[in-house]
Amino acid sequence: MEFSAKQIAEFIQGTVVGDENVTVHTFAKIEEGIPGSISFLSNPKYTHYIYDTEASIVLVNKDFTPEKEVKPTLIKVDNAYESLAKLLTLYEMSKPKKTGIDSLAYIAPTAKIGKEVYIAPFAYIGEGAVIGDNTAIYPHVTVCEHAQIGQNSILYPHVTVYHDCRIGNQCILHAGCVIGADGFGFAPSPEGYEKIPQIGIVVIEDNVEIGANTCVDRSTMGATIVHKGVKLDNLIQIAHNVEVGSHTVMASQVGVAGSTKIGEWCMFGGQVGLAGHIKVGDHINIGAQSGIASTVKGNNRNIMGSPAIDAKQFFKCSAVYKNLPDMFLTVNQLQKEIEELKTQLNKK
Repeated sequence: MEFSAKQIAEFIQGTVVGDENVTVHTFAKIEEGIPGSISFLSNPKYTHYIYDTEASIVLVNKDFTPEKEVKPTLIKVDNAYESLAKLLTLYEMSKPKKTGIDSLAYIAPTAKIGKEVYIAPFAYIGEGAVIGDNTAIYPHVTVCEHAQIGQNSILYPHVTVYHDCRIGNQCILHAGCVIGADGFGFAPSPEGYEKIPQIGIVVIEDNVEIGANTCVDRSTMGATIVHKGVKLDNLIQIAHNVEVGSHTVMASQVGVAGSTKIGEWCMFGGQVGLAGHIKVGDHINIGAQSGIASTVKGNNRNIMGSPAIDAKQFFKCSAVYKNLPDMFLTVNQLQKEIEELKTQLNKK
């Protein structure tokens, strides 16, 4: 399908600078733009590419002013990255959806399957499970007994949803993620570690996306809860009885220990680790590889390090840290000089 600059601008409420009749049929990064493609510029580091790109249309922020002539038609918007996301969503929605139940899928007699559902070969739908309307279940997905999947959700290959867990509407679960495996609960005894049965569930609310090979463990009792709008990257561990507040995002390899409560609209960088039984406020941004050992009080904070401290303080400390070897030599030299002065004073 082709769209003109005028049509695109109307959809994203932008202003055309250049030929409003130029058309595009694909997307490209600005440094790899080709004729017939649309790209975007939001990061100033990439500005130099706009003067050489072959893309036919480039989305730019309203405050962008070229320093010299540009070949592509520009569409000026409030937020180029956000506008690109809208266009990509429209493009994705225009693709034909798969529907139908393959004969090689297993569906238990008591399972309830909604309308316009796609269930691929070798998928397993257990007894009493519920699959909502317009949901897609890809090959080798396992939906265990009495689990519930909402409407318009996508479960990619090898996703496993354990028994009784609940997935909301408009959710995306990427390949290999596991929802509802047992929490890591063991009681020490003279003979070793005795397993504590994990009899709770996992609740994933609406509009949640969970990356490949990420695990959300079922609770010991009650529910592990991932609230609406949360986005989890690949290879993340959410332990038993954790609660993740709405619209929080986590990058790859974050680990959250049991019974920790995380607020809304938080942002965690890669490899952040959180201890168990603590609380994190709303709008808390945590830098990559930080260690959170205790409750993070207050809201709207940027923290970093292990143990984590205020981000600005962390960078000041880092600047000092790299100078420690020289500082150590200086301190040793000063100590020697002080001892020499003491010796001289004692002789008088």
